Amino acid sequence: MDGISDVAVGVKRGSDELNGASNGSDSKKLRVEEAPPSRVLHIRKLPNEASETEVIALGLPFGKVTNILTLKGKNQAFLEMGTEEAAITMVNYYTTVTPHVRNVPVFIQYSNHKELKTDAGNQRTQAVLQAVSAVQSGGSPSSDVQEALAAASSPVLRIIIDNMFYPVTLDVLQQIFSKFGTVMKIITFTKNNQFQALLQFSDPVNAQQAKLALDGQNIYNSCCTLRIDFSKLVNLNVKYNNDKSRDYTRPELPAGDGQPSLDPTVAAAFSKDSNSLLGALNPLSAAAAAAAAAGRVALAGQAGSSGVLLVSNLNEEMVTPQSLFTLFGVYGDVQRVKILYNKKDSALIQMSDANQAQLAMSHLNGQKMYGKIIRVTLSKHQTVALPRDGLDDQGLTKDYANSPLHRFKKPGSKNFQNIFPPSATLHLSNIPQDVTEDDLRLLFSNAGGTVKAFKFFQDRKMALIQMSTVEEAIQALIDLHNYNMGGNQHLRVSFSKSTI
Repeated sequence: MDGISDVAVGVKRGSDELNGASNGSDSKKLRVEEAPPSRVLHIRKLPNEASETEVIALGLPFGKVTNILTLKGKNQAFLEMGTEEAAITMVNYYTTVTPHVRNVPVFIQYSNHKELKTDAGNQRTQAVLQAVSAVQSGGSPSSDVQEALAAASSPVLRIIIDNMFYPVTLDVLQQIFSKFGTVMKIITFTKNNQFQALLQFSDPVNAQQAKLALDGQNIYNSCCTLRIDFSKLVNLNVKYNNDKSRDYTRPELPAGDGQPSLDPTVAAAFSKDSNSLLGALNPLSAAAAAAAAAGRVALAGQAGSSGVLLVSNLNEEMVTPQSLFTLFGVYGDVQRVKILYNKKDSALIQMSDANQAQLAMSHLNGQKMYGKIIRVTLSKHQTVALPRDGLDDQGLTKDYANSPLHRFKKPGSKNFQNIFPPSATLHLSNIPQDVTEDDLRLLFSNAGGTVKAFKFFQDRKMALIQMSTVEEAIQALIDLHNYNMGGNQHLRVSFSKSTI
């Protein structure tokens, strides 16, 4: 009987805790009465139909959930985490990202209780908790709790990508899946020669919606098909934040061995404002951005992110606005380029929109240009300013708004489908009929590289040419794209996905 009176106390205390603030409008008063950290959390404004499993799902990504008490009539619940540390992480995370249950925003704060003493006779709650913890600790739930677990369908999806002709990155997945809810963790890996990912939402309902909407869809036109199932795991354990795995709730995680880490400013952005993630942190990969540009996959808009890039660690002896225009022009229509007067190893490049900027950044950051590894990030500038009339800035700023060389002027142009990462093999087109393989081999060797292989297409207007390194191919593209082959025919050069 003792346990039951405790529940009653719990319920009563719950209503006291909200005294004067049950409608949630008196937020000032709430702050004054904020309880000190506790492993018991008080959740308010739950929708009427919310189930215990959905409430438990709010806590799962942060650690073990040890107890739950729902106050149905009051649209409230108490959730007890295994440790105070887990509860603190959870509250900190949900102060930056509003938690939702069934698409309704809910409020979470520390409870005055230090633990929940509930009636052990509440079999269903115990079954759900037992099922969840069994799976969390890697066991398999016994049959009597399988049903309870089915109700708590997993917030984790297993994603397999078929026909992967383009690189699909962790960031692309985050971009696509976050349309359906808060993505908390992603792990990517290759199994049986197939790219796979585990992706954890904050809520199983979001996982269900994403699965319904995306299973069988192509990320990119006629390839990169998503095959989605629920995972048996209900929580992912991410040890490192890098390009293979990421825990968006723990920006402080190390990058692990030899993996590019998130830099500290990025980590700060994570913890400060999760909504800026889409704009600032997730470079779209070729597939997703090209598809978005061609209007095939409506990705979440890059709210507030600009189309201006900051490129640094350039070779200041060699770089020119024209060379940057040509290289960045592979991924979008460059409007303006400004090499910085006081820091000539850096430049600002204005693309036509934020998607193109994301695309160029994801492909060119870390590539070698004129012997130096360049760094590409989004700039805080919204536009690149031109020098005032009459001022000479030594030709460091160029306006390309009306350039005839833009590759993506025509909406739905084929060029959108032929955007590939820098590669040693280049695709050549618009070759005059009288130009031979030897002519082209000679031309490309003179650009300072070694030609490894060459192949004409059947009509001889196009060809593939393979240089010995990606850096040589980048250099050849900069030097020879739009090269006048005579008779006013200009050679077109792009990166290719093929090898010879």
